[in-house]
Amino acid sequence: MNLTKWGVIAVALLTYLMPSEVKAQDKVEVSLGADLVSGYVWRGQDLGGVSLQPSISISKGGLSLTGWGSVGLEKTDTREFDLTLGYSTGGLSLAFTDYWFNYYGSESKYFDYGAHSTVHVFEATIGYDFGPLALSWNTNLGGADGVKANGDRAYSSYFEASAPFKLGGVDCSAEIGATPWENTFYGASGFAVTNIAFKGTKEIKVTDSFTLPVFAKAIWNPCSDRAYLTFGVTF
Repeated sequence: MNLTKWGVIAVALLTYLMPSEVKAQDKVEVSLGADLVSGYVWRGQDLGGVSLQPSISISKGGLSLTGWGSVGLEKTDTREFDLTLGYSTGGLSLAFTDYWFNYYGSESKYFDYGAHSTVHVFEATIGYDFGPLALSWNTNLGGADGVKANGDRAYSSYFEASAPFKLGGVDCSAEIGATPWENTFYGASGFAVTNIAFKGTKEIKVTDSFTLPVFAKAIWNPCSDRAYLTFGVTF
């Protein structure tokens, strides 16, 4: 997708989100926050060490535009900036994400959308939250996607099932995710489970009026034969 098309989408979205008169039921909401994590592990893949991950989102009704980033404390860590246009209604959610990775030592430019030079990855997502179980499917449609053994574009995909529950007074979730066919994006030679995780979240009381949300996550990637234990704080 070239820059002109992104500009048209952005203008259309801002026009929708910022009307001259805002009714109470059409309230525009803006949210921002950040996580500080001991390690950046995404879908079972190790993408960096200690990282600060800020986010900002503007939404109206079921439509939202979210910016999310990750900055590692190590000089050699990859910097990341993602933009997600999403829509949700009931349990259904749809999203289109533009991932941009600024690799250490590379000369990649943000507005480089060339077919053979861009480091952007464009992904489409569909999901449904049934309450006790949430399912999602994600497919890379373009950009710096992975390839198959024969060099063809893989349209790398990832699907996941997750379930929330409480255990010992702690909010928990369990998830399992896999890539369905061979691709270099997830490092798989065929169908492969790349993510099995258990996460616990708890608010720690600091003062009578201030609590600090913290979380820990145990992650296993059978495909790469790796395991991780990460800790994070949400601000």
